[in-house]
Amino acid sequence: MSSHGIDAASGAIPTVDVPRRGVLGRAQGVLEVVNGVMAVLSSLAIAAAGAVLTWEVAGRYFFSIPSDWQDELSTFLLIGATFASASWIQARRGHVAIDALAHVLPPGIDHVRRVLADLLSFLFVAFFAWKSVALLLEALADGQTTPSAWGPPLWIPYGCMAAGMVLLALQLLLQVLGSRHSDSQPAHLAPARS
Repeated sequence: MSSHGIDAASGAIPTVDVPRRGVLGRAQGVLEVVNGVMAVLSSLAIAAAGAVLTWEVAGRYFFSIPSDWQDELSTFLLIGATFASASWIQARRGHVAIDALAHVLPPGIDHVRRVLADLLSFLFVAFFAWKSVALLLEALADGQTTPSAWGPPLWIPYGCMAAGMVLLALQLLLQVLGSRHSDSQPAHLAPARS
């Protein structure tokens, strides 16, 4: 079975090392709720982007109504959906991974490999989140907008990027810290907390 995503052959969902008890378990519980909300919002944003692009095609070709806002709006929606759902996907190990080594390494060494991969991913994503927050603050301070006639503010996509990367960094950090406290249940099927 793959250590990332759903194994298409068996339909199995991988175990994710996340803390289930104590302060870290409560933090994971809060993050799971936030991730769930972000996943729903991402789904709605993708549906809205589809509707906007459908309107653009119908308006332009069937009704001869040109518009200049739909490309940017759909891009903003898709940026938001991509970054907002990243942590939810990571909680399920759904990101693309090449796990050829998982099939040849002993389980203990493979566990160390996965923890190191999560740690390196966390460091990269934390840096990306830091730079995204810097872009967001700069866009807010300078009142930056896109150069189009519509000119929506750039804090919108930068805010989505920053929020998504911060949530992804938190998820990766909890997975690294939780690697010592793993249980056999996937993160999205964890028992409800009292």
